[in-house]
Amino acid sequence: MNQSLAVWLVVVAALVAANLPFISSRLLGVIVLQSGKTLFFRFVELAVLYFLVGGFGVYLEQQSGQVTSQGWQFYVITGTLFLTLAFPGFTYRYLFKRHN
Repeated sequence: MNQSLAVWLVVVAALVAANLPFISSRLLGVIVLQSGKTLFFRFVELAVLYFLVGGFGVYLEQQSGQVTSQGWQFYVITGTLFLTLAFPGFTYRYLFKRHN
C-alpha cells in the first residue's frame, strides 16, 4: 500500500470516528442504549475510538515497515487533533437549535 494512501485512510478514519459519538445515539455505533447517551458516555466513547484509530494507524505503519516509538508529545498532539475533528459532531448535537 502506498504510504500516502495509508495516511489519508487514517485521517478519514479519525474524522469519522471523532464524529460518531455525537451523530449516533448507539454506543460505538452498534449497541442500542435504553436510556440514551449522556455527554460523559460520549466522551468515553470518543476516548475508546481514539485508541482504536491509533491502533489502526499502528497496523498500517507496521504493514509498510518499522513502527516508530513515540513520546508523550505525539499522543497529546494527536489527542488534541482528534478533539478538533470532533467539533462538527459536537456542534451538530449540542449547539444547533432544533425546531419541532
